[in-house]
Amino acid sequence: MVATWLSTTASIGMAVGPPLVYADQALSIVKKKDATGFSRDVCAILLIANITRCFFWLGNRFETALLVQSILMILAQLALLYICIIYRPRLSTEAIAGSTRPLSFWQWPTYTQYVEFLAGLILCQAILFLIFGRSEVFVGTLGFVALGLESTLPIPQLISNYKQRSLYGFRMSTLIGWVGGDSFKTVYFFLQHSPLQFKVCAVFQLSIDVAIIFQRFVYGNAPPMSVLLEEGDELERALALSEE
Repeated sequence: MVATWLSTTASIGMAVGPPLVYADQALSIVKKKDATGFSRDVCAILLIANITRCFFWLGNRFETALLVQSILMILAQLALLYICIIYRPRLSTEAIAGSTRPLSFWQWPTYTQYVEFLAGLILCQAILFLIFGRSEVFVGTLGFVALGLESTLPIPQLISNYKQRSLYGFRMSTLIGWVGGDSFKTVYFFLQHSPLQFKVCAVFQLSIDVAIIFQRFVYGNAPPMSVLLEEGDELERALALSEE
């Protein structure tokens, strides 16, 4: 009885916990009206990875809790992405010099373009699954793509922190949620004998979390130069208006 209760509690935690990690990050962005410090690529990785993981589930019926987690994560990241676009930093790279990525990938100006890309991704994966869904190689590849991509989740944030030399704008609660959640799911995957893809990618992702913790001690969370310059411009405009 106790074992069953613990297993059920762990499954609920796996399903609900990871999406909730981003609630505080979203509230912080709305409160400051500024998405500086949070990498929008995090949303890209989680959306693409979890959409792919849903198709992986169709071919390899892993724990239902992990499927529910993917669905909730997709909804959470769609909301967070919308907030990040509304409060996009005015001094962001794409705003100043334009995007340097091919086809301006994931640096588009409107939310509709992101939704159209995701809809196209779902359509393409659905067609491929209908054609190759009975192939174990294809299903296994889907799993490694989904979990492998998700394991790179902290890397855009790691790069963003390095460029800013600061963790400004990146909520400590999000980092704690990453470390705690990834530690929990790593243990969970091994105890539940989840597919190999889950185990390997969870260990890799946890190692990147540790690297970001190291950045937190080295860089701190002081405002980067771009934020200071923007605040200086706003102060100058305020002084000019007061003199008129």
